[in-house]
Amino acid sequence: MINRILDRLEEILITTFMASATLVTFAAVTMRYLGGTGISWAQELTIYLFIWMAKFGAAYGVRTGIHIGVDFVVNAARPSIKRLLIIAAMSLGVIFTGVIAFFGARWVIFIYGTGQISPDLEWPMWVIYLAIPFGSGLMCYRFIQAMLLFLKTGHVHTHTYGEEEDREVDVVHEKEALP
Repeated sequence: MINRILDRLEEILITTFMASATLVTFAAVTMRYLGGTGISWAQELTIYLFIWMAKFGAAYGVRTGIHIGVDFVVNAARPSIKRLLIIAAMSLGVIFTGVIAFFGARWVIFIYGTGQISPDLEWPMWVIYLAIPFGSGLMCYRFIQAMLLFLKTGHVHTHTYGEEEDREVDVVHEKEALP
């Protein structure tokens, strides 16, 4: 139940950040074209929206298995070694994103103490930097989920992109081969 809510929240945030950045950029360009002046804070807001989108998008990528990976060594390994390599890679993902989340939270606390604000929007910078611990923490959680799934089922992700299309293609070819 909690995972489904988290999944939807993740997808809604990514979509909202992407759509907002697109609309702000469109409005700024349109205003610059029509009136000669743009929205002074539009570029800054777009950058922040894309940062937040990228952090949550990375977690989404871990959850769905759409991250680009170099798996030549894993695919070439024997099944017993392959399992160890996958567990090692996921463990490193947990450790790395956990460390980034931890130090990101410390950075947010430090920035909060300085009282820094963004140049154009005049927002507290600690709010902007919350993307680091939130996004990395969620990504760490997704690596843990993926590793537990792998240990339980032997599958790396719940979403298997491409397999259903491959099965459909195989069925079509089998029907074409029949007299």
